[in-house]
Amino acid sequence: MAEINENQEFKAQIIETIDEEGKTVELELLDIVDVEGVEYAILRETNQDDNNNDELETEAVLMRLIRNGDEFTFETIENDEEFNIVAEYISSLEEDDEDKQDD
Repeated sequence: MAEINENQEFKAQIIETIDEEGKTVELELLDIVDVEGVEYAILRETNQDDNNNDELETEAVLMRLIRNGDEFTFETIENDEEFNIVAEYISSLEEDDEDKQDD
């Protein structure tokens, strides 16, 4: 799982999970964000076809991060309202980054 220090930095990690169709999917941990006191992981599929698809954006996967000592569990966000709050927060971070790049 992800190695996280006091500064919330982590080394890139690959997480295996099972999708709705029962297939194993590998996800890369991109970032961890705290929204209203709850941690969420931003992940992306590692097996998406990147060949000649520069125009296609990679879809992010959002999951709730549960810490239990040194163990981490990733949970699907079932509640639409919770998911939308996290997605809006992440979108606002991206807008802030774009604004800083424009300066």
